[in-house]
Amino acid sequence: MKYAYYNSCSLRASGKDYAKSIEAVFSKLDIEAIEPKDWVCCGSTIAHHTSKMLALALPLKNLALVEEMGLNEFIIPCTACYNRFKIAQYEYENDTELAAELDDIIEYKYKNTVKIIHPIELLNKDEYIEKIRKLATRDMTQLKVASYYGCLIVRPPKMIRFSDDHENPQLMEKLLNAAGIKTTEWSYKTECCGGSLTLTKPNKVIELSGRVLENARAVGANAIAVPCSFCQLNLDVRQEDMKSKHGKDYDMPIFYFSELLALAIGVAEQDILLNKHFVDTKKVLTGVKV
Repeated sequence: MKYAYYNSCSLRASGKDYAKSIEAVFSKLDIEAIEPKDWVCCGSTIAHHTSKMLALALPLKNLALVEEMGLNEFIIPCTACYNRFKIAQYEYENDTELAAELDDIIEYKYKNTVKIIHPIELLNKDEYIEKIRKLATRDMTQLKVASYYGCLIVRPPKMIRFSDDHENPQLMEKLLNAAGIKTTEWSYKTECCGGSLTLTKPNKVIELSGRVLENARAVGANAIAVPCSFCQLNLDVRQEDMKSKHGKDYDMPIFYFSELLALAIGVAEQDILLNKHFVDTKKVLTGVKV
């Protein structure tokens, strides 16, 4: 099956390990992900602080490129990008005057035929769930994973329209369970980790991310799965600060959900970038058998 694929700025830098594992899973499931030619940055967390029109026009330009490709589903792995694309689409759909202005800016009459889809939503299609079950040849039962969605993928719900309950989503758990990985139920799955404040307000990130890690440990998790580069970075990198400043030693590996899926369905460890993690993953993966 062919889909358009937004290989965004973060996937080429801080989220390279996320991209590598997503692409490995897609390869195993025969998903053809095509990058739009001449795509542009979506503006992420910066553009909407500068100009509303800029923040809307950048995602819309990319959606227009996908429409011109003749594809109608656009996979966007980065949750910051996913959030901005969804907001731009909502604004376009609900303000005809604004839509006309945006069409003028991008020099294209957008027909709004493109569905924005996160990999979690895509992989929950029945055909891929079934393939994951069949390909899950590794014993991953030593893992007990807390699925952490963060806030950008589900909020604001009116605009984002993530295809799951925005307070208690279950799609990540469904994917991991299909691969034979045990998951926990917990109350912090959509709390904020501090997001893009990691450089500007590191103490706030340490506080918010610490709450997430504390709760994951309290429910018996030995790893956390995320779909977001901000979340992975904050929860992984800041554990050393939590230990040195507050004496909290969580030693909790933070995986992208796609890394766990890749391992479960037979992708070799050396083919994904687990060595890029700050908290060592070897402890919880010891004993994983093919």
